[in-house]
Amino acid sequence: MNLKPYNQTKIYGLNSYLEDFIKLYNKKILPNKILLSGSKGIGKSTLAYHLINYSLSINEDFSYDVKNFRINSNNKDFKLINNHSNPNFDLIDIKDDKKNIDINQIRSLIEKLNKSSLNSKPRFVLINNIEFLNTNSINALLKTLEEPNDNIYFILINNDKNVLPTLTSRCLSFKISLSHDQSKKIIAHLIEDDLTNLINDDLLDYYFTPGKVLNLINFAKDFEINLKNLNLKSFLHFLIDNKYYNKDIYIKEIIYDCIELFLYKQSFSIFSNMCNEFLKRMNDIKTYNLDEESFLLYFKTKLLNG
Repeated sequence: MNLKPYNQTKIYGLNSYLEDFIKLYNKKILPNKILLSGSKGIGKSTLAYHLINYSLSINEDFSYDVKNFRINSNNKDFKLINNHSNPNFDLIDIKDDKKNIDINQIRSLIEKLNKSSLNSKPRFVLINNIEFLNTNSINALLKTLEEPNDNIYFILINNDKNVLPTLTSRCLSFKISLSHDQSKKIIAHLIEDDLTNLINDDLLDYYFTPGKVLNLINFAKDFEINLKNLNLKSFLHFLIDNKYYNKDIYIKEIIYDCIELFLYKQSFSIFSNMCNEFLKRMNDIKTYNLDEESFLLYFKTKLLNG
């Protein structure tokens, strides 16, 4: 199930947000620096891609279907974005082998934006996971954000993480959210199956998002893991013992989500004080990109085996 934000032709649960952005765009008052904030996996990037396709496909063949909130898969701009070759679109995101969004990525973007456009269409820059922008990258980006060239729109994605106010203050912020019931309905649409047939209930919490569940399902398929037969504790043992945290950033996110869920479930036990300590340490590791291996092994020894 290779569902990525850039190839999802249908949007679920966020139609009202998209409708509002389209109205702003049509009135020529869409902010040129937008910050979309919300939980990881609720569809912020998908929302951005739909807005971008609407804007770029106006007056084209196979333009955006506003009535059904759907991208036409035959649209030229959609195909170019999927091929990473659209001259009116740039994506900045953390690379799998990096701990931060590299300053060279920002410098390359600035150099490209300073060149003349190949057409009269608007140009969009999507910066995903802005919590991974380090201070140097943010400083390099600020001047371009403050004085963007004409007809350039920046859309920044923040997953409810702390980000330097010097960056967020330059943008108009929109808080994106889904209810628990909305998340369940969206997941049902995406997987075309009952979630309980695929994943042990112990691995899910009230705050799960569609994107996080899809990452978990894709991870299980890639590594042939039966999530139905694993409870939370056994799943964490499996992930840490086999060092899956070394695979890539998305698997690491799955591990941290599961640890957070485990700590929450232990918060009313004799381990409550220790759980608070681990939560703080885990947040520090994610914020400052500290060594995770020693933390995970310590977590396994003190809590999983406790």
